[in-house]
Amino acid sequence: MSGLNAEFIPPARPVIGEAEIDAAVRVLRSGRVVQGPEVAAFEEEFAELVAGRHCVAVNSGTSALQLTLMALGFGPGDEIIVPSFSFAASANSIRLVGAEPVFVDIEPDSFCVDPEAVAAAVTPRTVAIMPVHLYGHPAAMRQIMAIAERHGLAVVEDAAQAHGAMLDGQPVGAFGTAGCFSFYPTKNMHSLEGGMVTTADAELARTLRLLRNQGMEQRYANEIVGANMRMTDVAAAIGRVQLRQLADWTEQRRANAKFLDSRITAMVTPPVADNVRHVYHQYTVRVTTDRDAAQQRLTELGIGNAVYYPTPIHRLRPYLGEDGNPGPWNLPETERAAAEVVSLPVHPALTETDLERIAEAANLAGGAR
Repeated sequence: MSGLNAEFIPPARPVIGEAEIDAAVRVLRSGRVVQGPEVAAFEEEFAELVAGRHCVAVNSGTSALQLTLMALGFGPGDEIIVPSFSFAASANSIRLVGAEPVFVDIEPDSFCVDPEAVAAAVTPRTVAIMPVHLYGHPAAMRQIMAIAERHGLAVVEDAAQAHGAMLDGQPVGAFGTAGCFSFYPTKNMHSLEGGMVTTADAELARTLRLLRNQGMEQRYANEIVGANMRMTDVAAAIGRVQLRQLADWTEQRRANAKFLDSRITAMVTPPVADNVRHVYHQYTVRVTTDRDAAQQRLTELGIGNAVYYPTPIHRLRPYLGEDGNPGPWNLPETERAAAEVVSLPVHPALTETDLERIAEAANLAGGAR
């Protein structure tokens, strides 16, 4: 182990190559830069990843979630069940439409929402469930869809981290009423910034297209009150280049994760449920000793690392009660995960030497106190 003198391995490495640059320049020179042919082509091509569903491109993953909830007509007085162990955007999108997030606990192995907790949280005010396919591992969609069907609820999949992930051979984003993806630069594929909504409902897709474009399909013929959440053609052109490479990048992430699984012994490596295709947006381990010391040691050894997420959403300031406390939530697995998780590099640019260093460093850091 070369330790302090070794080159630093970043936790993520966004790809912006010549093909992405050429695509952006081509669009800029064309003069068709917003909501044009590149966006339409990107939507059509992305549909192949989600079993042919309708695809609506927008300007971010958060916009994808928010517009979907708007299109479904949710608002004040409505409750939407969501895990607290996620990025704040999951719950923010709910609050942005005036609805209320109801936080539930996660399964300890997958880090995804616990279907039993979901079932227990349904009330007469519940209108939807928002499962999050965290780190690239699909949530337990069979059980979640059964709960939704039993109670007449919508299911909005937060698939921001799970491009190409599958459960029983079915891709995420093709289970629920809608699926929402992010193309932020650190995701498994990106468009610099952007998002996509997928749905089997043609009427919902049309409403989403109206909402993203000031409520109009034809210029100046506004049909509803909408917003400006369009994707640019520059972003779509970059996304199309990235999409063509996604399959290869995903297999490299999976191979990298398999290598780390086989070598790391001093931290708890991420389990994968049966019949699941995990796409490893993050390779997230549990540290059961002193996590701060482990992170410090990893950094000293030149291994980038991060905690996703150190503070569950229900403990963030916007979601505290009037008394400043987190409210009535009892989420022991969420609290435990927030205290133990660390994500290690798994991106496709890693070499075998990099992987060996990561595994060795993890074993050294896992015993740190």
